[in-house]
Amino acid sequence: MANSSNPLHQSHNPLIIALKGHPGTGKSTLARALAATLGLPLLDKDDIRSCTISLQPLLPQSQSQPLLNDLSYRTLFEVARTQVSLGLSVILDSPLSNKSRLDEVVALGAQRVIVVECRPGDETEWRRRLEERGREEGGTQGHKPASWEELLRLKEGYKGCDEYDVGEKAKRIVIDTTAVGVTTEDMVTRVLQFINSLDADSVVLGREPYNVEN
Repeated sequence: MANSSNPLHQSHNPLIIALKGHPGTGKSTLARALAATLGLPLLDKDDIRSCTISLQPLLPQSQSQPLLNDLSYRTLFEVARTQVSLGLSVILDSPLSNKSRLDEVVALGAQRVIVVECRPGDETEWRRRLEERGREEGGTQGHKPASWEELLRLKEGYKGCDEYDVGEKAKRIVIDTTAVGVTTEDMVTRVLQFINSLDADSVVLGREPYNVEN
């Protein structure tokens, strides 16, 4: 059952909570926890991308990754658009690795867009989680980096485009998903506090439990 204190239940204006972050940063874990707590639909780009694996052999090798990645984003956003058009809030789980993807989210027409950026402060722990996931999946998710070296190549390919200002039409909270002693429940609480703060006349940071960007 959805949390009765859910701030989204106090308004009929749809809101999009869009996770942002590199693979292995914990964004899917946080997205699922938020969806369970708020009782909102969760749309995961990786779920869609995994369904396109069988299409890869049908495409030129040099084009399959970008084409199927773009198809996955387009599908994700179209499904989200339907939810928003019905007045429903939704949680999106994707890397949002460049500003153009965020612009597409903003264009979906939600009353407000919240970007929850997962940025691990402990690189060693991040690497451990990433490589542990890679071993568990055993190479079955070829579109995901399974090693630290693969992740570094991915980041290098972004050429810095993943670091951007979200602009005036979105709000951002940055979460350190490797902070010692901070549980997933704690992170959910911080996100909910942030959402609640936006309903006030001004954004209240308190004792800096989160970073915020207009």
